Amino acid sequence: MSGPPPPYPEGRASGHGRVFQSAGDQHISEHHHHAHHYAPGPGASLFAGTTAPGPGPDSVRVPLVGRAPAVLRDRADLMRRLRTAVGGDSGQIHVLHGMGGCGKTAVAHAVFTESARDGARVGLWVNASERLSLRAGMLAVAADRGAGPGELAAAHSGQRAAADLVWHHLDHSAEPWLLVIDNADDPAILEEGGWLRASPRGTVLVTTRYATSRAWRGAVLHPVGVLPTEDAAQVLCDLAPHAGTPAAAEQVALRLGCLPLALTLAGSYLHHQLLESWSMDEYRNRLEADPTGLIDQGAALDSGRPESRHLVSRTWQLSLDALTDQGLPEATTLLRLLSCWSPDPLPLAILAPASLGTTGLLDATRVEPALRGLLDHSLAAIVSAPGGSADTDGERPVRCVQVHGVLLDSVASGTPADQRPALTEAAATLLEAALPAVDAGGGGFVALLVPHAVRLLHEGDVRTAERVVGLAVRLTERVYDAGDYTAALATAEATANTTHRLFDAEHPLALTAQHHIARAMFRLGRYAESEGLHRQVLQTRERVLGADHPDTLDSCFALRQPLHLTQRYAEALRFLRRALDGQRRHLGEQHPKTLKSRAILLALLSECRENDEFRRIAPKTVEDCERTLGRYHLTTMDARLNHAYGTLYIGDVREAEVLASQTLADREHAQGPDHPQTLATVHLLGRISAAQGEYDEAADLMRRVISSRSQLLGPEHPITLMSRSELAGHLVKAGHTAEAESLAQEILPLCEATRGADHPDTVRVRRIVQR
Repeated sequence: MSGPPPPYPEGRASGHGRVFQSAGDQHISEHHHHAHHYAPGPGASLFAGTTAPGPGPDSVRVPLVGRAPAVLRDRADLMRRLRTAVGGDSGQIHVLHGMGGCGKTAVAHAVFTESARDGARVGLWVNASERLSLRAGMLAVAADRGAGPGELAAAHSGQRAAADLVWHHLDHSAEPWLLVIDNADDPAILEEGGWLRASPRGTVLVTTRYATSRAWRGAVLHPVGVLPTEDAAQVLCDLAPHAGTPAAAEQVALRLGCLPLALTLAGSYLHHQLLESWSMDEYRNRLEADPTGLIDQGAALDSGRPESRHLVSRTWQLSLDALTDQGLPEATTLLRLLSCWSPDPLPLAILAPASLGTTGLLDATRVEPALRGLLDHSLAAIVSAPGGSADTDGERPVRCVQVHGVLLDSVASGTPADQRPALTEAAATLLEAALPAVDAGGGGFVALLVPHAVRLLHEGDVRTAERVVGLAVRLTERVYDAGDYTAALATAEATANTTHRLFDAEHPLALTAQHHIARAMFRLGRYAESEGLHRQVLQTRERVLGADHPDTLDSCFALRQPLHLTQRYAEALRFLRRALDGQRRHLGEQHPKTLKSRAILLALLSECRENDEFRRIAPKTVEDCERTLGRYHLTTMDARLNHAYGTLYIGDVREAEVLASQTLADREHAQGPDHPQTLATVHLLGRISAAQGEYDEAADLMRRVISSRSQLLGPEHPITLMSRSELAGHLVKAGHTAEAESLAQEILPLCEATRGADHPDTVRVRRIVQR
């Protein structure tokens, strides 16, 4: 198999010796450079500036890259801009900046190769990763552009400013040129030597991890990030076309965060296997055990002994070493802390110096410089994520820090094992401190914390388990209260998996995790599963903790939910009264849990037609909740909604409307217009309108409920079906018979399958169909 063509036509390298390349992968294995043939003296290395043989390049006409892609995926807009810059007026500096492994050098290589192949410009390539290689490379550029042996010797000995010599010959070059300064990850090296300048005779293209620097003043900056998912998957298919389908490649690409370096190594591994032949799916599954180690095996198969910047386990260390040299060793500590969390956006507030300083990991005064160091070296980025407090324009964005997942994996795997528990506990402490108060809203902000808590659950061991699981439980409760029941279920299940791994099945935290799974199942319409799990947890809590333990009473309180929604009102009321009686004895009449049970009691009294007790206790219940908890507390709003519900069913429609309207205003203020409990209030107002004979208004209100519930819960969720059934009834009474019959025919099979043949919703819809 023949190798790729040289980056310039035959004969252009006259006087620069031979270039040998390995077949296909563009690994440069040997170079010879014979420019100008002068003799600086025994043992001298002209281009290195030392008396010993140095790292000078064999030819600056050859891009010294580890490997370059056969096809450059995505990057079309960036390449278009760079082609225009190189082909147009000269004199501009362009800077490609981004995290290690994102493909900056590959883009520069593509521009270089195109320019040299077309003969439009002389291509010159310098490695700036170290002072010596930069100096040697730039002096080799001067030699290429016509500097004589005497000039070079003077620069070598310090008798002439080396950078001035280089730029004199670049400025007077007979041919236009493109100069690539690759891996310029320490801009100070360029500034100190005056190596970076603009020239009317050529274009300078710099690749760097350093996003911000005084050295880039006047330059055109081009951020280089990860690939789009489709292009990332195609990279894997390019390298290992027989390893799997594009869909399977897409899943691997997503797991690798679409990082070009990781994609290249993964594709190389899949392509070069001899004894095994893994599919894309097998590779993705095996990534979970040791992602960094498996990815790096692709480099070993590809080149034997790759450089540090070509390994995901080492490429980031180059930047961390540079930060340490700059007096910021704390950047390493901060990145190790970040590796305890998820690659999802992390609210910046969590890293507040005052909070982080209390963990003992970092001095409060060093947090800001450490974070800025990570940002400057493209190890982290500042992003905005939805999740702030609602205002007149909707939810405000939250400023977050984000780190690539492959980077976090490699940092985590490289952190000494004895440091992980302290880091994990600090990460849990910081998340816990960031949780808003229970009645402070902030559901979107809380949702941002979920993936980080789940990551901590995977990190936890017996030394940190109770702290981390306790945090996850509280976070599950907050996500549940915010109405994101799918996320609440996922968090509860992750918590349960951790308790199963670290605790006995009857440990209180294990039972609490199961309790929250059952609560989320209920909200997602899985009533039978919810009831079964609640009964199981209740029986275990009774036996292990006792009949009057607060956790046991919580199980009684929660079990009434699936019983209520499956119309077993008397049994639901019995479990709720048991919970309430125990809470009154052990917690007191005004405790938040007791008040919550009192608020829910109003609804069940209405269902059981206990009207006298309802009239007697409802006003006092609402009053006690508002006085103790505040007007906008979730329990206060529940109490007022249930007061309105019961008032409607005892026949006081006008009073019910007043109460429900007040509750709707409070819910929209505190929870937003689309929260499930806000929708429950709108639903009740629809029933109140129907009770007043205003069927068109009732239908409009129900349409609002159905639209939002369909998005939140799905169109076939039992609660959504209840809304659709009632809408069909309102349409009939409003005279919209055809629309009602069409809707009824659509949902009748769903109601029969989900609600049962004898459920009131099913009966109502069947009657409309049979009209």
